[in-house]
Amino acid sequence: QVQLVESGGGRVQAGGSLRLSCLASGFTFSSYGMGWFRQAPGKEREFVSSINSDSSSTYFADSIKGRFTISRDNAKNTVYLQMNSLRPEDTAVYYCAAAWRDPLSWHGLDDIEYWGKGTLVTVPG
Repeated sequence: QVQLVESGGGRVQAGGSLRLSCLASGFTFSSYGMGWFRQAPGKEREFVSSINSDSSSTYFADSIKGRFTISRDNAKNTVYLQMNSLRPEDTAVYYCAAAWRDPLSWHGLDDIEYWGKGTLVTVPG
């Protein structure tokens, strides 16, 4: 049974930092591209960041470039999202995502095979 379990969300003041974690199980984590998406209230789910299976390539949405970093530990079946300089517009539910395809070829939500249930990040305005 595939599971992606996010943790690390919470409420943080603007300018603060959070680190999200996603623990994966039920599939060969080290062979999958991993990523993070987010969905703000009343908006569609959007891409945030992704990382390929061996960590040699990472991708970021323009809105978070320079503020967020993504990493993974294949020995721990975990992917991380370090979020710095948080802004009110970063408020959203953050979802962990996994797909066999390399993240370079992710074009939309349909490319994702597995989703976590999400963790809420709130940055008050």
